[in-house]
Amino acid sequence: MTTISQIDSDWGKIVDQLGGASTLTATARETRAFLRGREITNAVDLLRLVLAYCLGEGGLRSTAAWAASIGLADVSNVALLYRLRQCGDWFTLLIGRVLASAAPRASRGRLIRLIDGTTVPKAGKGKETRGVWRIHTAFDLPHERFGFFELTDEHGGETLDRIPVVEGEIRIGDRAYLQPDRMAAVLAAGADIVIRAPWKSASWREDDDSRADLIAILEGGMATGIIDRPIGIGRKKGQTLALRLVAVRKPPEAIELARDKARHNAHKGGHTISQSTLIAAEWVILVTSLAPDTFSTSDILALYRLRWRIELAFKRLKNLVGLKGPPGTDERSARPYVLAHLLLMLLLEPAIDAFEVSPRQAHAA
Repeated sequence: MTTISQIDSDWGKIVDQLGGASTLTATARETRAFLRGREITNAVDLLRLVLAYCLGEGGLRSTAAWAASIGLADVSNVALLYRLRQCGDWFTLLIGRVLASAAPRASRGRLIRLIDGTTVPKAGKGKETRGVWRIHTAFDLPHERFGFFELTDEHGGETLDRIPVVEGEIRIGDRAYLQPDRMAAVLAAGADIVIRAPWKSASWREDDDSRADLIAILEGGMATGIIDRPIGIGRKKGQTLALRLVAVRKPPEAIELARDKARHNAHKGGHTISQSTLIAAEWVILVTSLAPDTFSTSDILALYRLRWRIELAFKRLKNLVGLKGPPGTDERSARPYVLAHLLLMLLLEPAIDAFEVSPRQAHAA
């Protein structure tokens, strides 16, 4: 977890990474986070004070006392809260500048973008009713860096096309992103996709646009344990998506775990599990727009196995940087609180030399 002392020790470097004092002053004035010096005399001190509150262990009062004790600023807890609430647009702008400075260029090779989201709880009494803050992200490879952040409440859905496309990228997502119309938008913008597919959530089509029986296709691949063939997915709007189905049968122990999970979910939902569901549980099912003459079956499977890296990045965001649910229920203070953690994560990433090995990598299909 990041502490105030860690921030202090690298404060000069952090200011430099954000463009220096003049840039911080200009951006703070542009977003009206800092207009004139009073108790807090400049934008650099304001940033240090707000980060100390958001990333430290203390509350508003203890942060204000800390600032006074080191001669940073003499402010009340109420004044600090007011300042915090003015910083949301400023932090958003700073995050955008950091991302832009490290933006990869598709001309250097195929950019791989892992698309996913994570949440932190809103403050409140009841877990079931208080809601969450949702962080939508893209994690870029081979740079091993977050390339996009967007913060919404629980009403901001996870959509494949929320994140702007970098032409030439390969966009990888899990089952939640099997969204045919949005997949079409991403493809039209110049990207390719690799998406994990739940067997019941798509309108599967053959080349002639007739209905495709996915379970029969899976049963036909039992002997080899590998399927790689053309497939279509029907859309609510527009023409059927012409894609490629790549599926691999799981190892025996993984099949048993998947079937047990499927049975548990069926029992929990109060219905009888179908034989088709049990058959589908034996497979990892992917759809992709990548052509087989340039990306082999094993290439597609290897690409999807990279998804563990974004899970690890989320773990670092919450454990290394200490992101948790912001205190208070006011969006004006909750938003900059979360954004402060995202900003620090971006600043810390270049110092991380190597990522941990995924504990599930050896079992990934």
